[in-house]
Amino acid sequence: MATAPTRYGAGPEDPWRMEQHEWQRERRGAPTGDGLSRFLSLFSLGLGAAQLAAPAELSRMIGAPDTEKSRSLMRVVGVRELLSGFGLLAQPDNPAWLWLRAGGDIMDIALLSAAMGAPDADKQRLTATLAAVLGVTALDLSGGIQHTDMGHLPAPLSMLSGVGGPIDVTASITINKPASEVYQFWHNFENLPRFMRHLESVRVLDGRRSHWVASAPAGMSVQWDAEMTEDRPNELISWRAIEGADVPNSGSVQFKPAGGDRGTVVHVNLQYSPPGGPLGAAVARLFGEEPSQQVHGDLRRFKQVLETGEVVVSSATVDGPNLFQRPAQPPEHYSSNYAERNAR
Repeated sequence: MATAPTRYGAGPEDPWRMEQHEWQRERRGAPTGDGLSRFLSLFSLGLGAAQLAAPAELSRMIGAPDTEKSRSLMRVVGVRELLSGFGLLAQPDNPAWLWLRAGGDIMDIALLSAAMGAPDADKQRLTATLAAVLGVTALDLSGGIQHTDMGHLPAPLSMLSGVGGPIDVTASITINKPASEVYQFWHNFENLPRFMRHLESVRVLDGRRSHWVASAPAGMSVQWDAEMTEDRPNELISWRAIEGADVPNSGSVQFKPAGGDRGTVVHVNLQYSPPGGPLGAAVARLFGEEPSQQVHGDLRRFKQVLETGEVVVSSATVDGPNLFQRPAQPPEHYSSNYAERNAR
């Protein structure tokens, strides 16, 4: 015999549950119906259109450095805003679009925070922009919570909030030099910017600690202090960023003899938490700044420095896609040595 459903039914169409949910929203003072979703959709569409039409003006307006990268990133964020705006307009009750916006907000907060370190940034405007983004984030989270059964949070929420953990990158290369020489060069961290393209500087503070400054997307920079956690001469160096770093990271490099007296195999492992979590890493890939691309390119330059004494550059390196190749040219600061060798 069929039994009548109780008022505590778990189905999403249960009238009593829907009535109670609506009453709770009204009691909290939250907007009911599709009002908040419609507002956020129109906000996204307007902002996205402005970011695509005038990226340079918006970069200056928010106080960020006006560079080619910042304009390109502004356009990418504009596309994201348009996507979430059209999605919310078409499906105002679908919480996935609100969680997408919340994930984008997290990435925006990270990028704005990183922009604070740029020497030509307008920190007053950036602070005001950051406060505005925090306010919008509160609205996005409120809307997402209102439209979501909190017992069944959507899977994208964990991805967009970056709680999936750091990105793990590994890479190896064989260098035609003995392990002792390769180890000694890497052990002096101040040598690293010579072949790590995104490192601006490394300053050794003492026997175990160092201060790192690196470039970030959109012409920004990030910095942190790191400490060596393990040091085995000619075999292994491990390090990690000290708590409070702009970009939490850790890494290790191993030095092993290559078979057949071919030099040394250098194996690098890097763990890295990009600003904005996995969503931030996805955007960084559009600019060739994703960690795995960096590490492989860095190791190729490391090999060149140790084997030839210089990094040979060209108009189309292996790190930058869709560029036309021309013959490799030595960098300017190596030109005199290069000319001397050719004269011989």
